[in-house]
Amino acid sequence: MIRTYRYRLYPTKAQARTLDFLLWQGRTLYNAALEQRITVYKERGKGVSYYQQWAYFRDLRNANPDTLGQLNATSVQQMLRRLDKAFVAFFRRVKAGETPGFPRFKGRDRLRSLEYRHGDGCKLRMGERVMLYIQNVGEVKVKYHRPLPDDAAIKHVVIKRRAHRWYACLMLDLPDPVVPEHRGPVVGVDMGLSHLLALSDGTLVENPRWLRRSLAQLRVAQRRLSRRQKGSARRRKAAAQVARLHERLANQRRDFWHKLTRQLADTYSLIALEDLTLAFMTANHHLALSAHDAGLAEFQHLLAYKAEEAGTQVVTVKPAYTSQACSACGVVVKKDLSVRVHVCPDCGLTLDRDVNAARNILMLAVNSARTGPPERNVAGYGERALGSSPL
Repeated sequence: MIRTYRYRLYPTKAQARTLDFLLWQGRTLYNAALEQRITVYKERGKGVSYYQQWAYFRDLRNANPDTLGQLNATSVQQMLRRLDKAFVAFFRRVKAGETPGFPRFKGRDRLRSLEYRHGDGCKLRMGERVMLYIQNVGEVKVKYHRPLPDDAAIKHVVIKRRAHRWYACLMLDLPDPVVPEHRGPVVGVDMGLSHLLALSDGTLVENPRWLRRSLAQLRVAQRRLSRRQKGSARRRKAAAQVARLHERLANQRRDFWHKLTRQLADTYSLIALEDLTLAFMTANHHLALSAHDAGLAEFQHLLAYKAEEAGTQVVTVKPAYTSQACSACGVVVKKDLSVRVHVCPDCGLTLDRDVNAARNILMLAVNSARTGPPERNVAGYGERALGSSPL
């Protein structure tokens, strides 16, 4: 099992300058390797493999100890592999008839990370103070806020710069955990924008709207950025301020979803979700800002691995008619998106539209998983099968 732990780094001013220099050399290497591939293909009609490029840039690194030679050899290999993966993905998209997206040259702000093999130019040193040794940089202070598991083996280390802050991402190889038998209740979850989540037991998770709450502050920072002269130091400082604001929003969103998904995984033994790609939200210009702000795709990603660790089963179902059908009797009650309350004219059931959808999602998941009907205290009307409805 692979997990990544991220820690904040606190380099000194001299160390930060050295890290910036290493990133610059990494970007120079990537662009030179891309230019080599383009030139060779134009001249010979053939591509260049990773192994050919490594042989060439290995000798170039040895011949320039003050520039490219400052990079660790493993970091050079990983940078060349990154370019090779970009070309593999490009040709895969060409064959699939998708928009190809040819690999492009990296500007000064488009390459922000270097990868090391742990123990080869980069090593975490435990002691009275936890430090991260980086070749040609020295020991950098680590904010060791989260202890590593005792049985974890550090495989790779990614040094990343984000909004003028430095982070170390430790890629850990962990033994597969012994998954306990989960005896919690089952629940259906409806994802949305009015409420982020609606659970079949009636729980509603309100939308914090992180971005919308900070739009006024962002507008001020972005107007300040637009007035700065391109290429000036003041423009770079204004851009850094905008980046810090966006990073704070992303951290708030990620922290929220981490805590909520952990709570869901520990509480419920089965979680039923809609099988949504969420692209329809981001493609709609009326919903795009709110959809990106909500981060529902991140919720799905975090829930998947947390549920696996907790022994929780996650089931996805087709979302068709889940909002329209009555969760009590199955009658389809057509309603616009603006109607937030489900009122069934046949059986009289009245409840929140999203909670009604969550109950339908749960029943579909229970039927598909063949787990039997859910408990009444979770769905309320859990003994009805949806096989005869449009669901």
